[in-house]
Amino acid sequence: MPHTHHDHHHHKIHLDTRLNTAFWVGIAINLSFVIVEVLAGLFSGSLALLTDAGHNLSDVGSLGLSLLAFRLARIPGKGRLSYGYRKFTVLASLINALLLVVAVGVLGYEATRRLAAPPVVPGLTVAMVAAAGIVVNTLSAWLFYRDREKDLNVKGAYLHLAADAAVSAGVVVSGLAMYYFNWTWLDPVVSFAVLAIILWSTWGLLKESVLLSLDAVPDEIEIEKIRNTAMKIGGVKGIHHIHVWAMSTRENALTAHLVLEEGMPPGRSHDVKAAFRHELEHMNIGHATLETEGEQEVCGNPECQLS
Repeated sequence: MPHTHHDHHHHKIHLDTRLNTAFWVGIAINLSFVIVEVLAGLFSGSLALLTDAGHNLSDVGSLGLSLLAFRLARIPGKGRLSYGYRKFTVLASLINALLLVVAVGVLGYEATRRLAAPPVVPGLTVAMVAAAGIVVNTLSAWLFYRDREKDLNVKGAYLHLAADAAVSAGVVVSGLAMYYFNWTWLDPVVSFAVLAIILWSTWGLLKESVLLSLDAVPDEIEIEKIRNTAMKIGGVKGIHHIHVWAMSTRENALTAHLVLEEGMPPGRSHDVKAAFRHELEHMNIGHATLETEGEQEVCGNPECQLS
């Protein structure tokens, strides 16, 4: 069955509804757990639990920021914001990545301090609450797992929650070790290992967010594939001045010059552009601005010689 614009629109609405639900459920679950963790930390006198509660609260803020970006992206453009607020999704993914880096720095400092002077921690209480954290964070991450590669903002939320599940697992191990063996030094050591994992997983998100903020070609787009696809369309003799950028973390745009065979009637050139746009949709490029030229025309833009 051929792919149609109606099918694409229906899929987008379904995806939007699913993600909207995922964000709200994720916020509700994590906020509830933060409250439980704060109460448990105050009751047991555990600074580790209170610190982790603060970290989880930053996740709630991150999910809230992602949800805000997600909803703003649906506002139609007007005036100076001709593309609307779509780009805010890229900004939100960048902020999420930076928040993860900051969290690693803060927790790394705390781990260093504790390594020098390990405090007495109620290990069993810490392990039990952290075990609940594994369930909460894994469930929350699962909400975004399916769509993590379709939207950089969703990927950021997924990485936040998956990283927290890893943190909770490390806390369970260290909590049990402290309870049974009184290994207070294990708490900061496990923290360093978990922080290294978080930093490694965050690097890709941070790099891609910065590149998209600079209007770099999105990672999943291959310029050479676009060029080859255009050249397979009848009547196309060349393509240059290709520019692709992210309008949002889910929508990509393209501008290009198509060189058409001499004498092509206007109706035929319209069909060529329509066929090319159809192929571009399969590459996740839904907004294409195409300029056509005859074989004998000379592009006056210096960038034509560079693309």
